[in-house]
Amino acid sequence: MRLTGKEYWLLFWEAIVTIGALLMIDWAVLTMLAHFIYSNPGVENGIFEIKRSINIGPQRIKIWSYQWIAIFLALICDILVLTWRLIRRYHLYQMGHIIQELHYIAEGNFKHRIPYKLGKRLQPIIDSVNALVDAQIKAREDERAVERSKDEMITNVSHDLRTPLTSIIGYLGLIESSQGHLPLADVKKYSHTAYTKAIQMKSLVDDLFEFAQVQQLDMRMKIKKISLTDMLDQLAASFELEAQNKHIKIETMAPTNEIFIEGDPDKLARLFMNLIQNGLKYGEKATYIRLIATIENKYVHIIVANDGIAIPQEAVKHLFDRFYRVESSRSPKTGGTGLGLAISQGVVEAHGGEILARSNSQITEFEVILPIEQKGNKETEDASKK
Repeated sequence: MRLTGKEYWLLFWEAIVTIGALLMIDWAVLTMLAHFIYSNPGVENGIFEIKRSINIGPQRIKIWSYQWIAIFLALICDILVLTWRLIRRYHLYQMGHIIQELHYIAEGNFKHRIPYKLGKRLQPIIDSVNALVDAQIKAREDERAVERSKDEMITNVSHDLRTPLTSIIGYLGLIESSQGHLPLADVKKYSHTAYTKAIQMKSLVDDLFEFAQVQQLDMRMKIKKISLTDMLDQLAASFELEAQNKHIKIETMAPTNEIFIEGDPDKLARLFMNLIQNGLKYGEKATYIRLIATIENKYVHIIVANDGIAIPQEAVKHLFDRFYRVESSRSPKTGGTGLGLAISQGVVEAHGGEILARSNSQITEFEVILPIEQKGNKETEDASKK
């Protein structure tokens, strides 16, 4: 860090004033020392004997004046004091520059960073300030992203609710305005369409409610010891008919020994149902869906895989975003609200696990990693019972 011209002049005058003060102190100390020695003959004789007995080097040089030794020691002390004061003043100027940079950043210039590279004493302060500004910017960006997500959620919910509601009102309005003159076949057709749209709205509301539940920090879970292999087999069997209609073979692959884990059975069942339904709905041209379970250390890995058309890599990054759908038209033909995978992620995180998505031209996989034991959740449940 370079100092300003004014700061260099201040350092120069600091050095001049310090040197003057030190010389005056040296003069006073030497004068008092000489007066003390000359006024005490015993001390003077003792110093003389000490000087006569000291020989320096092979030439046996003798010290004949103690004043020069005192002056030399005083100069060493003066240099140390002067250096300490100048370094201290220099550090104060450095701190002043850092404070100016902080004020500049505090005025709203969050893209600015303190550019100085200083010594070990002040560099950690600069690094901490820059890291704090980076964290603040990231927090602001995250906050904006959350606001955008909320706005997008409101837009999507409004769209998904308004579309079937408009149909319901339209068809019921036709029935209402006909005053009983519509043919019975048309009445049945319109009422059935309105009923179908109402079911669609209920599905969306249910998903919204469940999504809100899994997003709660204090979500309560009913932790039980369950057989994961039995759960996967039952889920595969429940989707077998739907899979056959789409010419898809659904199967489970697990170790011969039964896998037991601790978790909320209802929420885990919903998790794997969402992943299977996702494969059935969006695994275009898939021939199989496999549920593969393995154990590694204290975790169980469950992979739900299909060989359908690959998901675009850009879309893979957003699969677990709420209301995100790979096809942006939000067509009701494929069903779904865009909340299924977000709910799945919430369930996994509530169990202290992790969910990953991978897709290429050969296979699309959703990997769920869950701890076998739920220590933290069990303690929470026990505390709530008390």
